[in-house]
Amino acid sequence: MTQPRILIVTAAFYRDIADALAAGAQRVLAAAGAQVETAEVPGALEIPGAIALASRGAAPFDGYVALGCVIRGQTTHYDYVCAESARGLMDLSLQGLAVGNGILTVETRDQALERAGRRDKGGAAAQACLAMIALRQRFGGGQ
Repeated sequence: MTQPRILIVTAAFYRDIADALAAGAQRVLAAAGAQVETAEVPGALEIPGAIALASRGAAPFDGYVALGCVIRGQTTHYDYVCAESARGLMDLSLQGLAVGNGILTVETRDQALERAGRRDKGGAAAQACLAMIALRQRFGGGQ
């Protein structure tokens, strides 16, 4: 695989969690020799739209890493944000984009911090993105 060009899109709603996720993704991508650019959006619902915009730009990326966090609250808003952000990323994936989904959907802040830190879900999302780029190259699919 040549040096992949990757866009990390991070939702800033929970800044400390987003930063931990991004650090994990950056470590994995640096180890892979990837060229990395970043973009920030307000929340998880905006991530698929940002990736869609970037993919239609003059120089689309080889892959995309989606990072953010949704913590259950007292309303059904959590359910909609989780479902629609995941659906948006899946739609992009089915269109041929190499997307690593690192949007945490958790019950508590402690769960989010555990997954963003020790469990390195940001790094796992970056690994998934790289794996999908490799599959696209193997099967000859374009973006």
